Amino acid sequence: MKININKLNGTFIASIDSNEIIINNVQDALDLMADCGYKGSRKIIIHSKNITPDFFDLKTRIAGDILQKFSTYNVDLAIIGDFSNPTSKSLRDFIYESNKIGKINFVDSVDEAKARLAMH
Repeated sequence: MKININKLNGTFIASIDSNEIIINNVQDALDLMADCGYKGSRKIIIHSKNITPDFFDLKTRIAGDILQKFSTYNVDLAIIGDFSNPTSKSLRDFIYESNKIGKINFVDSVDEAKARLAMH
């Protein structure tokens, strides 16, 4: 895993570069937040392929547990992936509400991720 730090509009944004799953559980998310914070960023961009598929099955409660930690530690997150056709209504609603609030963003491109994170 490589953490790239970019500065956009005075905001430091960490972008995760990996072909592996980085977040399998809450502790992995906490470790990632700590690593990015150490490098100076409280805003993180990660691809959906780097998160366990169980995250996107809301019945597992993994998404809620992980995203609660991002909220608790005031770290903004953008997840890049194809969210145009979520597998369930509850996931579609979850994505919609998350994007509306803006602390956790589900987007389809790096440019959109950077733009959203630079706004907050």
